[in-house]
Amino acid sequence: MTAKVVLNPYSNRWNAKRRWPEAEAALKAAGVDFSLAVSDYHGQAVELARQAALEGFSPIIAAGGDGTIGEVVNGLALANGEEKVGRLGIMPLGTANDLVCNLGLPRDLPEAAKVIAAGSVQMLDVCKAGEKYFVNNSALGLEPYVSTIQQEIKWLKGIPRYLAAALKGIFANPKWEARVEWDDGYYEGPLTLISVGNAPRTGGLFFMAPHADPFDGKLTAVMVNKKTALGTLLLLPKAMSPKGTYIYAEGVQQIHTTRIRVRLKRLSPAHSDGELFPQEVDSLDYSILPGRLELLMP
Repeated sequence: MTAKVVLNPYSNRWNAKRRWPEAEAALKAAGVDFSLAVSDYHGQAVELARQAALEGFSPIIAAGGDGTIGEVVNGLALANGEEKVGRLGIMPLGTANDLVCNLGLPRDLPEAAKVIAAGSVQMLDVCKAGEKYFVNNSALGLEPYVSTIQQEIKWLKGIPRYLAAALKGIFANPKWEARVEWDDGYYEGPLTLISVGNAPRTGGLFFMAPHADPFDGKLTAVMVNKKTALGTLLLLPKAMSPKGTYIYAEGVQQIHTTRIRVRLKRLSPAHSDGELFPQEVDSLDYSILPGRLELLMP
């Protein structure tokens, strides 16, 4: 069948648009038969992917970063339903490309095109945050608060922008009062952040859910409660290690579960796959759809 490429030209601050000719040449060289749809505004990739799936295109190839992948997955789920979300290929044109790195997919475009052409798939878990689907991670509290800051930073690009935003967000020291419930437990009290992972790394640098496995049928969530900005800051280098040692620090708890119910006493920003929700929220329910996405992998 013919593939449909959904290109987000804005990914990596318009670098995806500049690199598209390279990606196009790589797909053609690999023998991938495709047509192209270009997203003109934030969120349009959802509708482009949905329409492509309804028209019978397969696979749908996300050409962009983690946010683009998330939008395409949402479009596939809207078209096909939750039992079999669809078939996805990835041409990594984003800033961090977290999902690609988490899964060991090639970042080199010719190699990524060869993976798509080969047609081999693995069944990836798909997660839900409210009515939004995601495949890498989602969060409430400090993590999306940092995302709001990094969007305002214009004088840095790439990974340094994420790090600068993280430092600024930590020193602001925002807090929430929360009740969090999961399969076999609950937590009630102050909360700095809750990060829900389908895979370990997010933001290009941070292993927020270091023991997450996108093939195990479980959500892996880490809750952090630190009283001071200094306490949170001291966790930062540990959260940047793939060894995941930060989860053993005081005030940090990791859970593996199939559902999470979060209730906050004040509004918090939220994100899924790096894309901020349009409004802040004071409640969010998470669930998992095990092995529902056919992901093209080596």
